[in-house]
Amino acid sequence: MEMFNIMSAENGSAGRVRLFLKYFNTRRQNSHTGKLFKMRTPEAHEITIGELMDRYTVILFDAYGVLVHAHGAMPGAATLVAALNRQRKSYYVLTNDAARLPQTAVDFYRSCGLEIEVDRVITAGSLLRPFFRSRELVGCSCFVLGPRDSYRYVEQAGGTIVGTADRDFDILVLADERGFPFLDTIDEVITALYRMIDKGRDPLLLLPNPDDVYPKGGASFGIAAGSVAVMIESALQRRYGHSDNRSFICLGKPHTPIFEEAVLRSGSRDMIMIGDQIETDIAGAVRFGIESAWLPSGVNHRRTLYLTSSVQPTYVLSSIAIT
Repeated sequence: MEMFNIMSAENGSAGRVRLFLKYFNTRRQNSHTGKLFKMRTPEAHEITIGELMDRYTVILFDAYGVLVHAHGAMPGAATLVAALNRQRKSYYVLTNDAARLPQTAVDFYRSCGLEIEVDRVITAGSLLRPFFRSRELVGCSCFVLGPRDSYRYVEQAGGTIVGTADRDFDILVLADERGFPFLDTIDEVITALYRMIDKGRDPLLLLPNPDDVYPKGGASFGIAAGSVAVMIESALQRRYGHSDNRSFICLGKPHTPIFEEAVLRSGSRDMIMIGDQIETDIAGAVRFGIESAWLPSGVNHRRTLYLTSSVQPTYVLSSIAIT
């Protein structure tokens, strides 16, 4: 596979962006499944949101692409949330967001007309605290990529923030693709990792949000933190070869800790995950052993959907609108 060389002789922002896009188009095929699978239509039962509400004790929603996009609420979301609240239905928002604290996320949801309480929001960023405790990482020095709330997550987990990549650090926390001058900062991070590894020091690489693409609303999409992780991993592999110690540890969907937290809060495993991304939402539900409903409103599309026999939604939703 052709690797993205961050230190390419093709200088300048435009050249680096072209190289990333060329690499990303190849890497996207392999980022979650390890190989490209033939296209086929999911053989899942069509269902309505009302039927799911009647059938399951707990409803789990992805945020972006299901309830909201970058600029507002998805069609039908406000009416759905109002109905869930009236019925006192048990529901939670499971989001791979590590750029907004739960309260910040709730403020955004409410600005979109979604009256969601903060204790119903489970973010990938909030998984940093139990991870730091379980790995005895409290007090470790951390360089953080992300906006202000990403720093708060790391501080709440017990990490000590390192303000510049010129200093060595124990952990690189790639929380989000925003909140910093992108190309210059990524170059500084690659340089810092090369410097430390050359001295025999391997920082831990943490990726709370494994999403590589997200829907921005309408027909617009953007890269997410998972794509940035691909860039960094490929730069390390180019210099040092493949090593599991130099790959990011992922915390959010499709990994199980975020689902375990939902069970802990709800007290039930009689739940279903509603999501728009096969590789994270649906695969995470399959991995955790719960049923799922795929809403083809985001990155994946019926006509261009890559699936394996082991990653199939239980149902397909055409809409979250209550009819």
